[in-house]
Amino acid sequence: MDIAWDDLRTILMLVRHGSLAGAAEALNINYTTVARRVRRAEEALDQLLFERLPDGYRPTEAAHLIAENAERMENAEHDMLRRLQGTSTELSGSLKITAPHVLIANFLSPVIDEFSKAHPRIDLRILATTELLDLTRLEADLAIRISRNPGDTLTGVRLLKQDTASFANREVAERIRVDPTAMIDWLVYESHPNLPKAISPEFPNNRARLQFDDVVAMIGAAQAGLGVMRLPMFLGRASTGLVQVPVLPPQPYADIWVVGHPDVWPSQKLRALRAILTKHCKAQSHRFVA
Repeated sequence: MDIAWDDLRTILMLVRHGSLAGAAEALNINYTTVARRVRRAEEALDQLLFERLPDGYRPTEAAHLIAENAERMENAEHDMLRRLQGTSTELSGSLKITAPHVLIANFLSPVIDEFSKAHPRIDLRILATTELLDLTRLEADLAIRISRNPGDTLTGVRLLKQDTASFANREVAERIRVDPTAMIDWLVYESHPNLPKAISPEFPNNRARLQFDDVVAMIGAAQAGLGVMRLPMFLGRASTGLVQVPVLPPQPYADIWVVGHPDVWPSQKLRALRAILTKHCKAQSHRFVA
């Protein structure tokens, strides 16, 4: 009996994600390849691993057993790869970093530019997302996060402290200046739909006008004059057409960290990136606080 690791890993991903499409995305292959690998494993074992149902593949007890052991193999593989990367002294090969979209677009681009020019043999990949990618599973090598708790199991350095304040376009800002008691429309994030508690008493009339699930869309609405929004200072200052308004006095916000898995952290590539990143943050720290 001979089963390839690719087939075992495919069974694991199909059990983990529950669908051919989910497993295919996790493995970066097409779903027909997932189905073919499952059939190949079943033929090698002479055992049914998944029931084919109208709503998808249902794992059998045998599939769960394989997935349980394949996960241990996967963890061992990740452990080995992390340790190898952590001991690497080469300034070449791949390097994946992850950060929120707004940080990349409005702050980190000069860091990326300087690093890629200084180290052209490094294949730098930028993963723009607010999701907390799993650094243990090497979904990314280094993460830049806006967080009050960047992860107890990770090694990290706090890059910046930052504040938030209220911002609006110039027309809305002028209306607020002329009549502070008039109704002020707010644009809010759906996960925090309530008005900020620290609104200044000089502006007594406030209401949440619109909820958004995306910060970029909120900024566009504020630029168009649909209302006032709360933003980190650096982002409000970087957004064309927005000005700070005194409705919400500056408030402390979550810090910005660079974090990595302890095994990978000593890598020469990560050291080189952190050096450029830290220098840039020190030079630009004034943009983040009131």
